Amino acid sequence: MSLVIVGTMAFDAIETPFGKTDKIIGGSGVYAAYTAAHHTMDIQQVSIVGYDFPKEEMEQLSSRGVNVDGVEIVADKKSFFWSGKYHMDMNTRDTLVTDLNVLADFNPVLPETYRNAEFVMLGNLAPKTQQSVIEQMHERPRLIIMDTMNFWMNTAMNDLKVVLGMVDALLINDSEARELSGEFSIVKAAKKIMTMGPKYVIIKKGEHGALLFHDDGVFYAPALPLEDVFDPTGAGDTFAGGFIGHIARTKDVSFENMKTAIIVGSAMASFCVEKFGPRRLKEITRDDISKRIAEFVDLVSFDIALV
Repeated sequence: MSLVIVGTMAFDAIETPFGKTDKIIGGSGVYAAYTAAHHTMDIQQVSIVGYDFPKEEMEQLSSRGVNVDGVEIVADKKSFFWSGKYHMDMNTRDTLVTDLNVLADFNPVLPETYRNAEFVMLGNLAPKTQQSVIEQMHERPRLIIMDTMNFWMNTAMNDLKVVLGMVDALLINDSEARELSGEFSIVKAAKKIMTMGPKYVIIKKGEHGALLFHDDGVFYAPALPLEDVFDPTGAGDTFAGGFIGHIARTKDVSFENMKTAIIVGSAMASFCVEKFGPRRLKEITRDDISKRIAEFVDLVSFDIALV
């Protein structure tokens, strides 16, 4: 009962008000895979890297149950590289460098063993690339979730609309939801997006949590207040990895279970921001995760007597 994760495996150089890094491992596929591996086995990774991507990183992923047969290694090109600087509020950032390198030629070909996966997570890639992955599946997966961004809305809207009609759930932030729908109200935006294809819409609000919409149902999960936030890079991908990892483990695609998946994703994202890159995701244990989820439960639990 496998999970296919499609996303970037890359290098990042990050500066925040609390520190900076040289090149470190990053990419949506890396964050999602390390996160999902805490919740389910038989993860099948689809990505592309250059000759400079560390073999040790591949081995670490493999040791956690991530199959990397679907990761293409290009012997004569470098891996995708992104550099950015965050402002004091940690919600806004400036992109300093984007070197696509191997990503410019990414045309994923799924190994035969990947094509019967029950669950698929499509990271923030070109809509045509996302569509190609879906079309390579032998049977319709039980749940397909995709991420996207305003760049694709501005440059490939027609392609994006095609993919939206092929997936079950869309993961975007609030400004992207408004741009995609043309609605200012988040509730109206989610309803409009659901008419485009996805039955579920997950709207990320950064330090203010996340919203899950389905039909007329709405669920809200807050973000956990943290004393230290060093690096928000990859938090959204970590959230997605926790969400789909929980769904893949429980094999329950109901709205009620997705509420739990939202909490799991939020808990995992709260670990991600505590250190630069995916380091914290490599350190945590199942016990750490259980305690963090309990903190989320305590955050929103209360008794009230109506008079």
